[in-house]
This record gives sequence, C-alpha cells and structure tokens, in this order.
Amino acid sequence: MTTPNVTVPEQSIVTPDICDAHPEVQAIPAQFTNFGGVSAFAGPIRTVACFEDNSMVKQAVAEPGNGSVLVVDGGGSMRCAMLGDMLAEKAAANGWAGIVMYGCVRDVDILARTSLGVQALGHHPRKSEKRGEGTRDIAVDIAGVNVRPEQWLYADNNGILVSEQELSL
Repeated sequence: MTTPNVTVPEQSIVTPDICDAHPEVQAIPAQFTNFGGVSAFAGPIRTVACFEDNSMVKQAVAEPGNGSVLVVDGGGSMRCAMLGDMLAEKAAANGWAGIVMYGCVRDVDILARTSLGVQALGHHPRKSEKRGEGTRDIAVDIAGVNVRPEQWLYADNNGILVSEQELSL
C-alpha cells in the first residue's frame, strides 16, 4: 500500500475548527495526551492491531511513512508501553507524521523532543513483549470509532478526528 507524501502545516490543524467546518468527521472520544514534539499532525491512516506486543509497531515504523499516521490499537492496555524513544525516532526519520497509541508510551521526555506527533492514553515505564504478534493495515476500533487504512486523521491538543478523505483546511 502506498500513501502520498503529504505535509500539512501544524498551524492549520485546529480540531475544533475542523469539527465546525466538517461536522461529518468522527471524534475519538478517549482522552489522549500529546507526548510528541509535534503538537498537531495529520495524514492518511495506517493501522496496527496488537496487545502488549509492539513487534508490528517496530516493523511499521521501519518502513517509509510518507506523511502517514500510524494508529495502533493496543487494546487500551495500561500495563506496558508500546512505543518508546527508539521507535519514535525511527518513525520520525522515516517520514511518519505521527502515531496514535491506544495504549501507553514511555521515554516521555525524549518523545517530547522528537519531531513526531505522538498521542497516547498514558505512559508506563515497562516495555512490551516481543512475540511477533499483531496485524497490520486492517480496520480497528479505537474507543468505539472504526478506523481504517486510507482514512485521514487530524490531531491536536483538543482531540483526534477521523475523516473519510483529506479535508481542505
């Protein structure tokens, strides 16, 4: 699957304004926190579904992101981190716009200095397992919102939105 090399200026992503202009977008109702060095980001969605095993996250961020956002369905687990400094730095170097983690991250001080948008439910110092489990590029459910590859995601400190297509901002 290829995605376009897209750059959306951070200052143009204001999710309340996007909701007002595009009432058809879905807002993910879970309370995510911004941990990345980029506070607002957008891009076409790629997905990973995994539970307490970040093997597929590692695989995904090692590939060219081309401005995409990786949405990770970690099952909402708060028992370990599914993303840390090394994977975030690899994602930034490979052109990912951001990562939305339905679970936890770690190395938060370094994540805050990484040129990557990172939103997660929380943080935890323990790393995840590495069993090679998980699935990529499938529809996932994030807090009751169906998220699929090729939809678009818009995120800032106000929230996370999912759109069926790229929006004019």
